[in-house]
Amino acid sequence: MKIFKKAPLVILIGSTLLPTYSMAQSHMGGHDMLGPSKGDREFSLSGTGSSNKDFDNSSFGVSVDYGWYLSDRMVAGIRQSISYADVKGEDLSGDFWNGSTRGFVDYHFGQGAARPFVGATLGAIYGDGVKDTGTAGLEVGLKYYVLPATFVQARAEYQFLFDSGDSARDNFDNGAWAYVLGMGINF
Repeated sequence: MKIFKKAPLVILIGSTLLPTYSMAQSHMGGHDMLGPSKGDREFSLSGTGSSNKDFDNSSFGVSVDYGWYLSDRMVAGIRQSISYADVKGEDLSGDFWNGSTRGFVDYHFGQGAARPFVGATLGAIYGDGVKDTGTAGLEVGLKYYVLPATFVQARAEYQFLFDSGDSARDNFDNGAWAYVLGMGINF
C-alpha cells in the first residue's frame, strides 16, 4: 500500500523531467553534442561589481555580447558594456556612468562541457569618468555548457586605452583588468 502513496510523486517528477529530456534530445539530434556549430549565433549577459567594506565606494557593470560562429571554435561579434560607479574620496565625489562598444574575436578549445577560450577586442570607451578614446585588449575565459546550447562563463580582459597607433604601443603596459561572470545561449 505504501508504494501507491509514493506513485503520484514519482509520476510528477517523471512528467516534469520528460519534456526537459525530450528538448535536450531533439536539440542534440540524439547525440552527445554540446556547444555551437559553424553558423550558429551567441547571446550572453554578464555582470561585474565591487564595493569597499563600508559600501560608500561601489561600482557595477553589465556586458552584453552578440556573436556569430565562423567555425565550431571561433566566434566574432560585438560587445556593449555599461558601468556605474559611486565614488567618494578626499578630492572626488559623484556618480559616473561609462560605456564601451567593442568588437571581439574568441577562439575556443576542447569539445566537452568546459571550453576555455582566448581572444582580442577593439573598440571605444566613453562616459563621465573617462576620456572618450579607443580601447583594445586581450582576453581569456571559460565557458561551461550546462545544457547543449546554454553556458555559464567567466572572462578576464586586459584593456588598454589609446588615441593613436603610437599611444597604443606606449599605453599597453598601463592597462587594467576587467572581470565578468555571466551566462549565454547558442542559437
